Amino acid sequence: MKTYLYSTLILSAFLMGSCSSNEKKSAENSDAPIIVSVNRTTASFADPYATASGKLVAKNSVNVSTRMMGYITSMKAEVGQNVRAGQLLVSINATDIQAKGGQANAQISQAQANYNIAKKDYERFQNLYKSQSASQKELDDMRARYEMAQAGLQAAQQMKNEVNAQYRYTNVMAPISGTITAKFVEQGDMASPGMPLLTIESPSSLQAQVLVSEQNITQINNGMSVQVTLKSLNKTVSGTVSEISKSAANTGGQYMVKVNIHNASNLLPGMFVNVQFPIKSSAKITQNFEESIMVPKTALVENGQLTGVYVVSSQNTAVLRWLKTGKTIGDQIEILSGLNPKEKYIVSSTGKLYNGAKVQIK
Repeated sequence: MKTYLYSTLILSAFLMGSCSSNEKKSAENSDAPIIVSVNRTTASFADPYATASGKLVAKNSVNVSTRMMGYITSMKAEVGQNVRAGQLLVSINATDIQAKGGQANAQISQAQANYNIAKKDYERFQNLYKSQSASQKELDDMRARYEMAQAGLQAAQQMKNEVNAQYRYTNVMAPISGTITAKFVEQGDMASPGMPLLTIESPSSLQAQVLVSEQNITQINNGMSVQVTLKSLNKTVSGTVSEISKSAANTGGQYMVKVNIHNASNLLPGMFVNVQFPIKSSAKITQNFEESIMVPKTALVENGQLTGVYVVSSQNTAVLRWLKTGKTIGDQIEILSGLNPKEKYIVSSTGKLYNGAKVQIK
């Protein structure tokens, strides 16, 4: 009985090993090569350019404040809210201004009464003077009294205009249409003259503000077309140089350059950017630039902090080659090391690539 059991186990193990070996050979024989498309690296002279980093800012940005001191009675603004020009945002307690307005009205009434009396007296003395019933001195005194009353009325009216102007600052309106990006006070806080209450920005009009080194600032001109890259969005947009600062006294030895963004859709103020300024090439400049190898971003493989590309070996297998990359120009990345000029690399495949995978060039 034991002999029969051992024979059965040995036969079963032999059959299982035979099947596993046959399946492995069948799988190995059924591995079809992956169809790939390759490209050949070319060494070329990259166009010289200057690169500067900075951030996006709203071209139209306003800090909203008031000239009045008083408690904020109403706050109709929140961060992120879209507002239109002339919209009421903040109301400030206007009790003091209302009291001054009442005083101004009373002064106007008093000055108006004095003016009316002085005017009638002056007209009466003019008639008396014509009939030689009043002297020249009396007429001059009445004229002076009349002119003083007229000046007093005008002063009272101007005081009323001043009160009205101050009263307008108790209701703070939006000076421009845009989005509220900052809020410095809340309802119940004390507003002070000149203290910012809100910040409104117009995101439809953005600028890139970057600092350029002294070696490159002389080669940048107003109206120059540039490329602006936003790494967070993996997006590149065009722009035009609008302002160039000619002083680096307050910027640490670098010069501020402002670039108007042409297409600001989906962009927000505060995003970090890289701006590429093209430099006019010449024979002398080109000789000073080394050869560079450019590879499209779509061909690269990233694993953590490592960047590589698949190349085709002499045995027609895929080999992952780690690279050292440099500058990014559009959709191309400069390869500093890891690839040789004229070497083939894989740009697309019909299947998932891995080290040692059989490939067939399309």
